[in-house]
Order: sequence, then C-alpha cells, then structure tokens
Amino acid sequence: MDRDVDLARHAKIIEWLKTEIVDQMAHLLKGIWEGNHHKIVDGLASLVACCYILGRRLGVSLHSLDEAVLDKMKKHRQEGHQLEEWYGDISAVEEHLRKR
Repeated sequence: MDRDVDLARHAKIIEWLKTEIVDQMAHLLKGIWEGNHHKIVDGLASLVACCYILGRRLGVSLHSLDEAVLDKMKKHRQEGHQLEEWYGDISAVEEHLRKR
C-alpha cells in the first residue's frame, strides 16, 4: 500500500510540475508583454528551476542535464546556429555553464 501511495504522489508531483512550467511560461510572456524586467527574470528563473526539478523527478541528474545542455550548445555552435552567428548567444551560454 505504501508503494501505491508513493507512486501516486510521484505522478501527482510530475503533473504539478508540468502545470507549473506552463504557469511560469505565462508569467514570463506577460512580463515580456509588459516590459517588466523583474517579471521576466522571475519567470525565466522559475522555468529553469522547474526544469531542473522535473528532470530530477524523472530520474535525470542535475549534472547530466547540465552536460546535455552543454552538448546541445556545442552542436548548435558547430552547425552555425543563427543565434551564434548574429549574437554569440550559444557560446555565451556554453561559457557560462563551463565556468560554474
């Protein structure tokens, strides 16, 4: 019975995190629409935190998630992604993550 309760709680937390991501995305978009820097930063921070926690709840280690983002940035940079060519965003994210 404890296992059933734990599984139900685990599923409920994952569903809650999914709705939290949608809610925070709405918060971010509203902040962008309003030009409110505080809401933008808060929404982005909440999205990043929710993604880390959701990954952890799904069995993805925080380190492996960071490594996957680094790998993705490296791939985009090597493929000449427009954000890299125009603004250097990809290498900026890659450098930020490597300095942590």
